[in-house]
Amino acid sequence: MLLTKKTPGISSDTAHRTGSARFVQSLSRGLSNALPTMDRRAFLRRSGLGVGVGLAATQLTLVKKARAATPGAGEAKGKIEVKRTVCSHCSVGCAVDAVVENGVWVRQEAVFDSPINLGAHCAKGAALREHGHGEYRLRYPMKLVNGKYERITWDTALNEISARLLELRKTSGPDSVYWIGSSKHNNEQAYLLRKFVSFWGSNNCDHQARICHSTTVAGVANTWGYGAMTNSYNDMQNSKCALYIGSNAAEAHPVSMLHLLHAKETGCKMIVIDPRFTRTAAKADEYIRLRSGSDIPFLFGMLYHIFKNGWEDTRYINDRVYGMDKVKQEVLAKWTPDKVEEACGVPEARVYMAAEMMAKNRPSTVVWCMGQTQLTTGNAFVRASCILQLALGNVGVSGGGTNIFRGHDNVQGATDVGPNPDSLPGYYGLAEGSWKHFAKTWGVDFDWIKGRYASPAMMGKPGITVSRWIDGVMEKNEFIDQDSNLRAVLFWGHAPNSQTRGLEMKRAMDKLDLLVVIDPYPSATAAMAAMPGKPEDLNPNRAVYLLPAATQFETTGSVTASNRSLQWREKVIEPLWESRSDHMIMYQLADKLGYGKELVKNYKLQKVKGMDEPVPEDILREINKSCWSIGYTGQSPERLKAHMRNMNLFDVRTLRAKGGKDKATGYDLTGDYFGLPWPCYGTPEFKHPGSPNLYDTSKHVMDGGGNFRANFGVEREGQSLLAEDGSHSLGADITTGYPEFDHLLVKKLGWWEELTEAEKVAADGKNWKTDSSGGIIRVVMKNHGCHPFGNAKARAVVWNFPDAIPQHREPLYGIRPDLVAKYPTHDDKKTFWRLPTLYKSLQQKNVTDKIHEKFPLIMTSGRLVEYEGGGEETRSNPWLAELQQEMFIEINPKVAAEKGIRNGERAWVSTPTGARLNVQAMVTERVGVDTVFMPFHFSGRWQGADMLAYYPNGAAPIVRGEAINTGTTYGYDSVTMMQETKTTVCNVERA
Repeated sequence: MLLTKKTPGISSDTAHRTGSARFVQSLSRGLSNALPTMDRRAFLRRSGLGVGVGLAATQLTLVKKARAATPGAGEAKGKIEVKRTVCSHCSVGCAVDAVVENGVWVRQEAVFDSPINLGAHCAKGAALREHGHGEYRLRYPMKLVNGKYERITWDTALNEISARLLELRKTSGPDSVYWIGSSKHNNEQAYLLRKFVSFWGSNNCDHQARICHSTTVAGVANTWGYGAMTNSYNDMQNSKCALYIGSNAAEAHPVSMLHLLHAKETGCKMIVIDPRFTRTAAKADEYIRLRSGSDIPFLFGMLYHIFKNGWEDTRYINDRVYGMDKVKQEVLAKWTPDKVEEACGVPEARVYMAAEMMAKNRPSTVVWCMGQTQLTTGNAFVRASCILQLALGNVGVSGGGTNIFRGHDNVQGATDVGPNPDSLPGYYGLAEGSWKHFAKTWGVDFDWIKGRYASPAMMGKPGITVSRWIDGVMEKNEFIDQDSNLRAVLFWGHAPNSQTRGLEMKRAMDKLDLLVVIDPYPSATAAMAAMPGKPEDLNPNRAVYLLPAATQFETTGSVTASNRSLQWREKVIEPLWESRSDHMIMYQLADKLGYGKELVKNYKLQKVKGMDEPVPEDILREINKSCWSIGYTGQSPERLKAHMRNMNLFDVRTLRAKGGKDKATGYDLTGDYFGLPWPCYGTPEFKHPGSPNLYDTSKHVMDGGGNFRANFGVEREGQSLLAEDGSHSLGADITTGYPEFDHLLVKKLGWWEELTEAEKVAADGKNWKTDSSGGIIRVVMKNHGCHPFGNAKARAVVWNFPDAIPQHREPLYGIRPDLVAKYPTHDDKKTFWRLPTLYKSLQQKNVTDKIHEKFPLIMTSGRLVEYEGGGEETRSNPWLAELQQEMFIEINPKVAAEKGIRNGERAWVSTPTGARLNVQAMVTERVGVDTVFMPFHFSGRWQGADMLAYYPNGAAPIVRGEAINTGTTYGYDSVTMMQETKTTVCNVERA
């Protein structure tokens, strides 16, 4: 009854008795009742597609049909329903049709009408159905008692947790509690959590985006306006050249490759830049290996050849870019081919080839992921990629742009409207005007919210980032820019093993007064908390709770893909076991904390399992009424649902519907872009179609066109920051640059009388972002073809970052001390996101201590196609667990020979933190002689020891392995506090 390879001469019973199939024993529990016995080859042949995809395509019954309620009645043929949902793994946004019989999710089909996934799935997407039957789920509320998790009731859990929170608030203030949200929350839940934490009275909240793409958001937004992917996966079909740098899309975003491969069929060139020869590199025309952490020398090396050969788009630069002359001057002086090769290891001919290929095959696009973001200089890496595209005139162009692939299914949406420590939903800042805007939207008094905070100053101060919550607990109090250290942490859908400095994190967990995990799976947090640590670290009064959250298939809501398109998930099944939806838990906890009524004031409540739950559609409508700044206002639930029902109407290349009406509502989809990619301006009735490619002046603003945002003033050092004469979106009444619109500019232009009387009342004294009527947007866009956020130049040079022009700086932990003197890191910061942050002092100490001699290998990390994020969810899925059973390290054959390590043997990986990780060796030329690679999806083993005993009984993942982040080192981006995981150091020895 077990899906595994047949081993001649060894029965499954023998394997169990001898213990030679530890993994198989774990796997068998999840599969024993699912399939008749067959070997892997037979299963693949019968399914026609493969493990996981067989869930959708095979005729096998993978779960027992629900029995009739009446004993002896036999099987009842129940109603079969098809529920349309969206994959909950990466950010591509693949649509899935879930087949539900008698309330049981029995089958799934990839949606062939979806313009995004075109009927395709990767391994993870194909195995989604398992989440609806997850045997390894957290089933009940639990509490850690004497080192073991015991079942408790929901009432007990909520009462005890709220009592402890209120006591901490009383004794240490609201900032003593840290709230870690989730990029797995849908938009409505992410938004509600930021509102929840605001009503608690703190900005100490964050989520996964901090440690994956925060540097992207900051770097891109500060270059041209919005911190998001400019184009779309689909639009890459229009590219003539694609440069992937720090992206292994074939494993991290497999279905996105469909569109690039279609582009290759029509002649698109593909270049992959990576320290490692990846599966993406295997599809490339050209692969270039560079030293991890040296992207700026390479990108500026490309710019050197572009400028030298006159390949830049001079007209575009003149009209639409500020500061490129200064960049050109620095590049030509500083990044000559010899300096580029010294810093990144790439010979001049290869750099020239990449530059020429991008320049002579336009429109060309750049793709990056965490290979460019997770560094102490991630913000600069991102801006360097942006500058490259500006020099080539590739931004605001179909087939061009910066196609930034986000990680989780809703990390984009959670960033846009969720629990960021430095902004309110929609990237509204923490200034008083922003708070008053949301107080009005939320229907509460501004002074009431202000009174919830420790002080007015703390209301406007960005909180601690999730990357540094450890230091919020352990740093000396006098060095923290808030009254109290952190004393409680709530992990609300977040994997701790996705964060660096795992050894210190364990110590911080032990020092807390309260630790709460809210998740469909217990996550590594549960095991780390239960595992004995240092006796001196353990707080004897600490309480640890686990609360079972429902998956995204057990609720409804919207989710935003990387291309900014929103999709609506239908509820597939009711919450399993005793799990509850995240927004229900937020409401119930808020009620215990004294602000439940305020939290749901604008929402209807619906009954789920007899309990009140806020209606997600109403939460989205509140988002629609408030987040004008990024155009989250036009995507009403009704419009999104109509799109999901009519996917066949949308063009695969342009994402636009050429015609058609929704049969259910009569809504006319003509002209809409699929998912109404933000910004989708104005009210839903305004019917803006969404923006498929940002900053595209070839289209009218009412057709999704635009220009660069005027977000940084109108002039700098005597130079205009506004676009030049003649540079404007198609059909605009104003044919030169102009600032963002407010009531004064509208009046000055004589357009005020075009507002209705009601709109005038709402808009007077406001700007386009705070006008709750949408009147300013309506008049500016529809009547005059202008963009509400103005028409400015993108910034090649900035003045609000540590480096005006991106600078190469060596990592804090590196193997090239000779380059540290030439390219040192930043000076230490005394107070940065409320905490002291080390840079130069630590780098110099590492050079002095000769860390590079003790740890001579660069250690980098990345994704596998089988797993996602911290991996607890996907490693608990038997279909995926069967595919990837071991944590491993990739080692170059030359290094392996020197170390005496053979392929498949065990190895110890040691790092400067003192951590030692026991992993399986993969000897391969994928990595160079100076680099080793490990995936970051594993947890459940700790420095050689299995953590199985510390998980709740029955809720441990099938596959357990060392977490690379147990051994990663200190290091944070100088703008966003992004952790540095892509370049640190280690040593490897044969185990």
